[in-house]
Amino acid sequence: MPELPEVENLRSGLEKTILNQGILKVEVRKPKLVSGRGTLRTASSKKVKEFIQGTTGEKFIAVERRAKNLIFKLSHDKILIAHLKMTGQFVYLPKTGKKSVMGGHPIEISETTLPNKHTHITFHLQSGTLYFNDTRMFGYVLYYPSLESFEKENHFEKLGLEPLEKSFTVKYFTESLKTKKSKIKSVLLSQDIVTGVGNIYADESLFESGILPTRNASSLTKDEVEKLHSAIIRILKQAIKAGGSSVATYRLLDESRGNYARQHKVYGKAGLNCPRCHHPLQKILIQTRTTVFCPRCQK
Repeated sequence: MPELPEVENLRSGLEKTILNQGILKVEVRKPKLVSGRGTLRTASSKKVKEFIQGTTGEKFIAVERRAKNLIFKLSHDKILIAHLKMTGQFVYLPKTGKKSVMGGHPIEISETTLPNKHTHITFHLQSGTLYFNDTRMFGYVLYYPSLESFEKENHFEKLGLEPLEKSFTVKYFTESLKTKKSKIKSVLLSQDIVTGVGNIYADESLFESGILPTRNASSLTKDEVEKLHSAIIRILKQAIKAGGSSVATYRLLDESRGNYARQHKVYGKAGLNCPRCHHPLQKILIQTRTTVFCPRCQK
């Protein structure tokens, strides 16, 4: 699943591509993708009708991000929330005959055939077509008819602060961790204190700050919390600048792959030597996620 740097780069690419374009026509082939966000979703014909009628004729006026979600702001205060989950993908095909641009997880058939069997939502725009494709169909695109209706549902109620905003202070981080009795890696993955930090950047931040991923979050000292706070911010900024990690199949909107994977110190490198002490890096499972760390450098 893409993490904050990857989604932020996709957001930026989409903004440059679809901003101020009117939506001429909308097609929904898989109703469940617009019917809800849970793992088990029931397809709703009512939701499909609302989605199509509500977005047709509107314009994309902004593309924003909250954690790993994309927020499309339409004219008349209407909103779309999209999450790629494991295998989602956006593809924009311009009318001019130029090569299509895609962001998210590459789907081979999308490079030659659009729409295809994995295309579930299609937006026909003034200057091209935007496709939402998803092989495993865990992703979603949800419609809200107004800012009020969006805020009423409180879609992001369980999310913590954005790590690159001023509100994510050392004081906030310290106070939040005091009540957490689970492993610090689990706390970072939970998203309820700080958002957008997934498996990759949790491993990298914990290594950078010298903290074992198995440590109880509430056991961290003031100095350790400060180091971890600083590492999260610094690493995420570096990753965004590098275009993200693209360690598996994730791509940016221009089909390029992020270069931050070249700067990984521990993620995906179990069995290799630690870049600091040269002792072999070890791996364990935390919340079913492979976690790589150095047993000598991290305490």
